[in-house]
Amino acid sequence: MADRPHIDVRVQAGDFDVATETAMLSRLSTNVGAIVTFTGLCRDEDGRLQALELEHYPGMAEAEIRRIADQAAGRWPLIGLTVIHRFGRIRPGENIVLVVAASAHRQAAFSAAGFLMDFLKTRAPFWKKEHLADAEGGWVEAKKDDDQAVRRWSSSD
Repeated sequence: MADRPHIDVRVQAGDFDVATETAMLSRLSTNVGAIVTFTGLCRDEDGRLQALELEHYPGMAEAEIRRIADQAAGRWPLIGLTVIHRFGRIRPGENIVLVVAASAHRQAAFSAAGFLMDFLKTRAPFWKKEHLADAEGGWVEAKKDDDQAVRRWSSSD
């Protein structure tokens, strides 16, 4: 493994292809023994949600995600890490976020992917607005469960 893993952070309006992103990390090294992916999708909230609109501060969002990715790379022996977060209007069933972690061993990849998602939910500067099918909708509030998930990383790997 190289001293520093390959880290790719993107914030984009367009969709991503999970297979393509996974293949790119698998080709980084013959030492890749595990790749863990997480894909977050837009739920339809039992048919109530027409679309989810995600806003961000360009530049700031990428920098914060990169900071979180660098923390993960400092905690686990990763070979590569890709984080893609979409913005704009996203319909139910569409991709929102992708985390791909590559390592020589599975536990590091699982841990890094979990860490990234927990911190993305609480620290990345994105704002979500629901557009409902039969009502006005509004901004989505942060969830206490997300804060609790982040706290677990301060005591163990």
